[in-house]
Amino acid sequence: MRKIDVVVPVYNAYASVKECLKSLSKHQQPVEKIYLIDDCSTDVRIKPLLNEFAKDNNWVVVYQDVNQGFVKTANKGLKLSKNNTILLNSDTIVSDNWLMGFKDCLTNNKDIATATAWSNNAEICSFPEFLRNNPIPADIDIFSRKLYDNYLPVYPEIPTAVGFCMLITQQAKQVVGYLDEEQFGHGYGEENDYSLRATRAGLRNVICDNVYVAHVGNQSFSDLGIKPDESSMKRLLEKHPKYLELIQDFISKDPLAEVRKTILSKIG
Repeated sequence: MRKIDVVVPVYNAYASVKECLKSLSKHQQPVEKIYLIDDCSTDVRIKPLLNEFAKDNNWVVVYQDVNQGFVKTANKGLKLSKNNTILLNSDTIVSDNWLMGFKDCLTNNKDIATATAWSNNAEICSFPEFLRNNPIPADIDIFSRKLYDNYLPVYPEIPTAVGFCMLITQQAKQVVGYLDEEQFGHGYGEENDYSLRATRAGLRNVICDNVYVAHVGNQSFSDLGIKPDESSMKRLLEKHPKYLELIQDFISKDPLAEVRKTILSKIG
């Protein structure tokens, strides 16, 4: 099943949310449903903004009366969606062919749990420089068209998805379940935990290497003062003691180096 829904959890960050939704409105085909879930934003501008985009695009908007935090909000969207689901941070900018790239990934891979796009700022999925916050292309749509049209994806396996733009398959929801609300509360570490649980269940985490989504970074849910810290890592290591070893091994080997090099040679 290649049907995809998109879920955008929202909490304040008005300017970032507006740019995200503008790009999503422009590049929403082919998608089944788009869900905007507001986690009790305190910025009074958010509600009319979401209502406007929902009305103009026939999207579904959900308002939570009490702030639940990112993980519970994301899980609500994952459960509302009866298809494969892309969790899209509200501080991202989507681009040409992004949904087609994810659909291609689903067509060509039968054992996928998660798929992550390339981005300027996405840790192990950063492009063109690994583990860097790279500049966003001057024209993201031109860049994305070149990537999609000129490069044949190979869908490399990665140890963990990166949560800024993460497809979770319907198969994974059935086999693995949902994000761990108990352990990861407001966020940070939940996608790593989910990816490792998926691997344990015999599914794979891949990078959708012909898709690019810009990530402004650390804007969504930032008003809550949430950021990765020692406690985030402690919670993750409690469940997955070998996580750091796994990631350090991936970083030291950098198996995506040749993929990035090939892409650069194809798109100039």
